[in-house]
Amino acid sequence: MSEHTMRAVTISEWGGPEVLSVGEVARPEPLPTEVLVRVHAAGINPVDWKTRAGQGMAGLQTLPLILGWDVSGVVEEVGFGVTTLAPGDEVYAMPWFPRPAGGYAEFVTAPSRQFARKPASIGHTEAAALPLAALTAWQALVDTAEVEAGQRVLVHAAAGGVGHLAVQLAKHLGAEVIATAREPRHAWLGELGADETIDYTRQRFEDVTGEVDVVIDLIGGLDATDVRSVAVTRAGGLVVSIPSGVSEGLAAAAGQAGVRTSPLLVEPDAAALTTIAGLVDSGAVRVEVERTFALEQVAEAHRLGETNRTRGKLVLDVAR
Repeated sequence: MSEHTMRAVTISEWGGPEVLSVGEVARPEPLPTEVLVRVHAAGINPVDWKTRAGQGMAGLQTLPLILGWDVSGVVEEVGFGVTTLAPGDEVYAMPWFPRPAGGYAEFVTAPSRQFARKPASIGHTEAAALPLAALTAWQALVDTAEVEAGQRVLVHAAAGGVGHLAVQLAKHLGAEVIATAREPRHAWLGELGADETIDYTRQRFEDVTGEVDVVIDLIGGLDATDVRSVAVTRAGGLVVSIPSGVSEGLAAAAGQAGVRTSPLLVEPDAAALTTIAGLVDSGAVRVEVERTFALEQVAEAHRLGETNRTRGKLVLDVAR
């Protein structure tokens, strides 16, 4: 590689994991107010493989495309006007989302104020697993639901990337947390702070949950999870529907029951990432990385992610 090129994972057509290709591309240059970051690790999220398949955020992208939004690395260069970061700073971010960020690459550029200093107590692999998932959980629980101590919060798909962080953040906010996940994940979720766990393959959650104040729905229309969640939400309570927004069925059921609903699409937020870094460094929140992959193993990583059976997150070790 020359100083003007870098390795990156690109796609030139929508499709399965086989369309992912590692090659040499032009290295980006920071504009004024931007920073160039040498990526050490890049987080993998469901939106990545959905976009690769022509779904997700595909409609906002242009081919050829470098996938990926979660990054952790070191500031290499700063553009004119940047005052908050300097070369050598360790940072993490979810830049540009939902516009392309090019996270599956050795370098990324983005506005400096979309980056935050990474948690000091963890390495780049764990830090890269945090931004999109942790910001989604934070923006759902804090900014949207305004969860308060003593409330009851139900988290669907609690063992996944967003889910396991939502469990911890809800507990940090003082909520009683009910988590749905397969039974092998229950002990681990209890360690993270879940007060009650439900195996959705053996029980219908609405039969055992009782009334809750907030539902963080990370499943949506699959098995009508979104509509069924209305039955356990108190009048005036809130269902935050994250995968694909509020469906017509959910809106109708919630309207009849007097339950509020809200869609959510995560946004870059360096201030929240700074707060989350503090929670990680204090031990209040920890991120689970099930497995790391080299760039050349990205197709394998996507295949594993698409099984929806991972515990926590998958990460590309870009520096490997």
